[in-house]
Amino acid sequence: MRMHRRSFLQLTALAGGGLALSLYRSPMAIAQGPEKAPELTPQAFIHIAPDGAVTILARASESGQGMRNMLPMLIAEELDVDWKDVRVQQADLNEKIYGRQFSGGSANTPMGWEPMRRVGAAGRQLLVTAAAQTWAVPAAECTTQSGRVMHAASGRSASYGEFAAKAAALPAPDLASVKLKDPKDYCIIGHSQQGVDTRKIVTGKPLFGIDVQLPGMLYASIEKAPVFAGKVKSANLDEIKALPGVRHVLVIDGGIVPAAYTPWEPGMEPGIAIVADTWWQAQQARKKLKVDWDLGPAAAQSSQGFATKAADLLTAPPQSTVRRYGDVDAALKSSPKVVEATYEFPFIAHVTLEPQGATAHWKDGKLEMWSTSTLPGDGCALVAKTLGIQESDITTHMVRSGGSFGRRLQNDYLVEAAWIAKRVDAPVKLLWSREDDIAHDPFRPGGTFGLKAGLDAQGKMTAWRQHFVTFGDGKHATSGGGIGQDAYPAGFPPAYALYSSMQPLMLRTGAMRAPGDNAYCWVVQSFLDEVAHAAGCDPLDFQLGLLGNKQMPWSSGEHDAVGDHEPTGASVLIPERYIGVLQLVAEKSGWANRTKAPGRGMGIAAWFCHLGYFAEVADVSVDKQNRVTVHQVWAAGDVGSQIINPNAAESMAQGGIMEGMGHMAQEITLKGGQIQQSNFYNFPLMRMRQVPKIEVYWRKTDYAPTGLGEPTLPPILPAVGNAIFAATGKRIRTLPLQRSGFSWA
Repeated sequence: MRMHRRSFLQLTALAGGGLALSLYRSPMAIAQGPEKAPELTPQAFIHIAPDGAVTILARASESGQGMRNMLPMLIAEELDVDWKDVRVQQADLNEKIYGRQFSGGSANTPMGWEPMRRVGAAGRQLLVTAAAQTWAVPAAECTTQSGRVMHAASGRSASYGEFAAKAAALPAPDLASVKLKDPKDYCIIGHSQQGVDTRKIVTGKPLFGIDVQLPGMLYASIEKAPVFAGKVKSANLDEIKALPGVRHVLVIDGGIVPAAYTPWEPGMEPGIAIVADTWWQAQQARKKLKVDWDLGPAAAQSSQGFATKAADLLTAPPQSTVRRYGDVDAALKSSPKVVEATYEFPFIAHVTLEPQGATAHWKDGKLEMWSTSTLPGDGCALVAKTLGIQESDITTHMVRSGGSFGRRLQNDYLVEAAWIAKRVDAPVKLLWSREDDIAHDPFRPGGTFGLKAGLDAQGKMTAWRQHFVTFGDGKHATSGGGIGQDAYPAGFPPAYALYSSMQPLMLRTGAMRAPGDNAYCWVVQSFLDEVAHAAGCDPLDFQLGLLGNKQMPWSSGEHDAVGDHEPTGASVLIPERYIGVLQLVAEKSGWANRTKAPGRGMGIAAWFCHLGYFAEVADVSVDKQNRVTVHQVWAAGDVGSQIINPNAAESMAQGGIMEGMGHMAQEITLKGGQIQQSNFYNFPLMRMRQVPKIEVYWRKTDYAPTGLGEPTLPPILPAVGNAIFAATGKRIRTLPLQRSGFSWA
């Protein structure tokens, strides 16, 4: 998102003579209509009270990435106030004022880095001007520090609050021309700051969507078919209505028609909503429901059927070519050695610790919502469309969520809450159970890769061919199941081909943390390790050699590196940065001098996604029962020139590594169209005792800072898998680990 030169700060006096600074978009831009994005999208508010108290509004939704800290930190740094004196307030949804309000794709950092700092700098400039006019001194002689303006020559000093009202009446500076701090003078950026919500979280204060309480609120729970989009034929509705505490029983038609491809936001699944005085009563009533379901065509689906079809598609000519250069078939045929393997990965669920839910209140033709969505603007639009109302008739309060990992990018639960609220004369909180959350998740889709690589007599790669079998209708890959033309290692082998084929899927899928990359990295980096061993070469040296021998320019096609998540062109992947994190993690882990012993091994892997680079080394042991222990992980990241909040960045890296390890033992399977998993006992999370020691290192480079939500996760899967091979000689080509004969210790 670009900061346009014509952007300016709109200043208005607050009650009591305070100052409000808001990055403003002109009415002409607003009036241009939805087809054309406004020139100025990032917006923020600064409130300065007469007593000098500073409140900064956080525009982005928060689900654990630290956006409620990071974006206000950027403003506070350039405003020149102490972070301890700042109060952060969550903004409600209003994209006409704040621009795009979301948390996803590790995008808030690169999109907010410059605009948010310029807002703070503009606020500081206005306060200095106001002080200079009040004291009748040149503005150039005034300085600021810790929320005060100072004039050294006269010895005067005053709080920002004293000049707030006067600053509000001054002409706004051009954001493009305001002076930003030299990074060496940063007092907030680059220094660890405690999370604004941390104290409330650790003391159990109400903070999350599940904690929302309203007077007279009712509670809702929804029973859905065991098969995707199955419809209600009949049910014992009258019996349920008579149960204690039950106020309403509503049949949801849903309107989803199962097909080979399900859109990103298909709307509501059919089901029966029970609204009661308490959630417990609603749940108890659900247990007594007797529903005759029309399961529909999705009941014919099974994991075994998917696997059989994928194997058939791998042996058939590919349905489409994603990217190809050079004569791959000829190169493979003439290569002295060809390495071939098939890699398979499963569907997995997001399992956010806070299950999905939302609170809504319909009154006088208008809707008020308390939303944990990470795409609240899209949620508002979907609700308006579903209910047949205007978006302007919806007020959305953004509430912190207990995790997302991509799940809350989709707004099915928000639409359900709104739909129920419109039919109930009271505020309603909808809450899914854990079993609901797993069975009706928009899953990370599974997939199968058939790979071949050629080696010459010197062990150099001659060709790379991969055939990706995913899901879709032949034209559209299921959400989260696409792959881009520049997907690594495209551009590096002398001859290259990436093909794809699709099989139909009647199931909701979506974005899992590091969409696509969370599986593709495991496939590619595992196979590269396999090829390196076939070449008799150290895996690190082999990959460094590949990265240092760029063969082809990046594609100019519309598909990006991971399927709608990265830009195309020269910024897709910078080999020097990729090489840099590999070399750094090798140094920190002692890769060159690693011990090689039976049952113990180290594995290395790296990846680029969402503009960030990460390399990781895992030290693993495997006992005689094939139980795996990860003793230590070293991680090296390059996310640009600044680590905005170091403690938060390290936590994000550690969390990504732990979640990636969790993925290695998880799977969602279908039989007769029904999800076979239901809770943590058969869809496990990592246990504390299984978490290794994790060391995180940063390689700062001369690039604008980028996000950390996604890039830390992908490399850990192949790093662990490659370490298992080093320890046992057995290659992990099928996930979860159990299907390859291994388990966590």
